[in-house]
Amino acid sequence: MADINGFLKIKRKEAGNRPLNERIRDHSEVEQVLNSEDRMLQASRCMDCGIPFCHWSCPVDNLIPEWNELLYKGDWKGAYSRLSSTNNFPEFTGRICPASCEHACVLNINQEPVTIRENEVAIVEKAFSEGYIKPAPPKSSTGKKVAVIGSGPSGMAAADLLNKAGHLVTLFEKNNEAGGLLRYGIPDFKLSKAIIDRRLDLMMKEGLIIKTGVNIGKDISGKEILEQFDAICIAIGSTHPRDLNADGRDLTGIHFAMDFLSLQNRVNSGQINSLENTINAEGKKVVVIGGGDTGSDCVGTSIRQRAEKVTQIEILPKPPLTRADNNPWPYWGKILKTSTSHEEGCERYWNLSTVKFTGADKKVTGVEVEEVEWKISDGRYNMSVVPGTKKIIEADLVLLAMGFVHPAWDGLLTELELEPDQRKNIRVNTSQLTSCQKVFAAGDSIMGASLVVNAIASGRRVAKEIDRFLRES
Repeated sequence: MADINGFLKIKRKEAGNRPLNERIRDHSEVEQVLNSEDRMLQASRCMDCGIPFCHWSCPVDNLIPEWNELLYKGDWKGAYSRLSSTNNFPEFTGRICPASCEHACVLNINQEPVTIRENEVAIVEKAFSEGYIKPAPPKSSTGKKVAVIGSGPSGMAAADLLNKAGHLVTLFEKNNEAGGLLRYGIPDFKLSKAIIDRRLDLMMKEGLIIKTGVNIGKDISGKEILEQFDAICIAIGSTHPRDLNADGRDLTGIHFAMDFLSLQNRVNSGQINSLENTINAEGKKVVVIGGGDTGSDCVGTSIRQRAEKVTQIEILPKPPLTRADNNPWPYWGKILKTSTSHEEGCERYWNLSTVKFTGADKKVTGVEVEEVEWKISDGRYNMSVVPGTKKIIEADLVLLAMGFVHPAWDGLLTELELEPDQRKNIRVNTSQLTSCQKVFAAGDSIMGASLVVNAIASGRRVAKEIDRFLRES
């Protein structure tokens, strides 16, 4: 136990964020860093509960009470050892995970949970700065060759563990740089791409082969991959965005959120110059359709591009400020989330359905919306339109941030004749094996768009199954 009375003596203290007027002028990370002494005190608040609901809630089964205790005692190296035993990339999750562990923390009963996410990233950053993290290539090789297709969080996690197990692993990425969603989807102000490069460099020093700019199924056929490797892991994500079938959808100025976010990240990394950014919010009235994290990322990016005005709309009701009676602790709290991007200047509306897009000269000029209400009938939520509530929100740029529906089936998945499930994700069995011999799948491609931490957990599971498959065969 960290400190039996720690939670009574120490109040929750967060690192906080950079000043608003400063951070909106660049794309550097928003979150600040707490000094080591205060961070150790925050770890002392962990009570090592008889039933660690934080651990129960964590998709990667982090040993949270254990590394909090070690952190409190000043054993940063030991804390990292515990942390890395369950999570390949705590520097990612410590920055962008929504922290279901904190929702489940016993102290969250009084809405003052342990700063678990911040403690996590503090541990891994200390480990890097103090040199605790060093390349550790496998001591022996099995001689088995594995191809991991897709270098997002699930592909990286699978490749990392398989390489550590002694297999000869090649990680393929169709884009110019590895990282997948981490690099091209998440804004730099939430996750600096130098953090990704640091981890990839470590993995390559440990023997992992990374090939970028290679589209498997196009540059290299599925048949060739099957012939060249003993096992294949498909981790291509869920990249087919949910569209909005409404009149005026073909007007210029309406784009998918990921296209918008990806272009800005490419500008930041120098892959393209700012003049090549064809989706720019500067001086425009921006409407973001979709109230989730991707929509929030569009808000923050639009503000940094000097948008004139940013509006975010959501078809679902506005969440409550505190848990509803049917949403008790320790489950995920379905409460209103206000991100740092929202704090930077954004009008938010709920219960709005998009009717159509208006335009002039083939360019979008507005979004016609109407209010809806939700009622429970026969145990299900049903939506109905509120008559006489139509209005138009002015817009020069509309960003569709309504999530993703399934992986792209053209190319590799079709060539391999993989079987889809009812939601058009890749169907796998309990070992994450697809309908094609020696082809496994992981991450969003099998479960739909989800959290980075869920993708890492899936990548870890499939790595264990592939390792077992190779050793048994």
